[in-house]
Amino acid sequence: MNILVINCGSSSLKYQLINSDTEEWIAKGLCERIGIDGSQIVYQKAGGEKETTVSPMPDHTEAIRLVLEALTNEMTGAIKSLSEIDAVGHRVVHGGEKFASSTVITPEVIEAIKECNDLAPLHNPANLIGIDACQKLMPGVPMVAVFDTAFHQTMPAEAYMYGLPYSYYEKYKIRRYGFHGTSHSFVSKKLAEDLGKKPEELKVIVCHLGNGASVSAVKYGKCVDTSMGLTPLEGLIMGTRSGDIDPAIMEFIAHKENKSIDEVMTLLNKKSGVYGLSGDFSSDFRDLEDAYNKGDKKAEIAIKTFCYRVAKYVGAYTAAMNGVDAIAFTAGVGENCAIVRTLVCEYLGYLGVKLDEEQNHKRGDDTVISTADSKVTVMFIPTNEELAIARETLALV
Repeated sequence: MNILVINCGSSSLKYQLINSDTEEWIAKGLCERIGIDGSQIVYQKAGGEKETTVSPMPDHTEAIRLVLEALTNEMTGAIKSLSEIDAVGHRVVHGGEKFASSTVITPEVIEAIKECNDLAPLHNPANLIGIDACQKLMPGVPMVAVFDTAFHQTMPAEAYMYGLPYSYYEKYKIRRYGFHGTSHSFVSKKLAEDLGKKPEELKVIVCHLGNGASVSAVKYGKCVDTSMGLTPLEGLIMGTRSGDIDPAIMEFIAHKENKSIDEVMTLLNKKSGVYGLSGDFSSDFRDLEDAYNKGDKKAEIAIKTFCYRVAKYVGAYTAAMNGVDAIAFTAGVGENCAIVRTLVCEYLGYLGVKLDEEQNHKRGDDTVISTADSKVTVMFIPTNEELAIARETLALV
């Protein structure tokens, strides 16, 4: 079965066509700058070179049309016709409390997703546009919604409730939901597989560290806590997001600089994190690591503060699970930035963590980076959200 995975962002669209039998990608790519001047589509067929085509994309519907056109191109296409696509898996950012698992898309499901739009105003509408476009261009092809929030729906109330009047939960469902669930689910299961264990036998902490970053506590195969909250702003310091702060800071800045609540929220989401800490230098850890190695003080503060926050969450989640068997680093920074893994693990000596620096500096597939006598196994594992979405889609259709 060939499954097309669609991941619509607010101004981008990632896609992969996956053979569910081999779990290998047939073609993949990215549409960038949707609705913005200079939009382009990147397409790569398995075994071929990347092709970049500049083309106007006023909306996600046009982006998906271009994706399907690239997949069926007579010269470079991976398939001869759209009839070779058996199902489509859509990443949907926010499912609220309505969706604790992936689901086949129906008109009722679409209405339920719309009701979550105010919880993810930048992403859910784009996800819905992607679904609508695929339904129009591929009528009759079964489609599945895979939710970022679903994996975290096993959290107990004591983990997801805020210290606010209970009426706000009753009226508006204000609670912690968590994100990156597809990645946390995939990596926690892959770690168990790598260790020759069942997920139900392990207490695992997954550190999904990228421009967006989150940590999850996965106890015996189920998520019991995660660092992001009602929105992706809570938790770790990230590329441009502040993560946890004293809420009174918002009022303080608003009064001092005569800013509106929207302006303060833009500051916290777009201009903070390691970008803000580094003096507006960069949110890219490759740039920060280079500056750090050259002795740049602000880059050092940004990286060390980021790592300290990760280590604090690891400690908190060890307490939440009353122990930990294994820790996995994943996503762009978690998989590729050795200095981040080193600095985080330096705080974990109390757990008996011992890092093998030679292994830590390797790149590539799943790698154990702890020593043989480390009491906790530490690994980096490349995440594969597209494959996870394809698996969920296959299971339902």
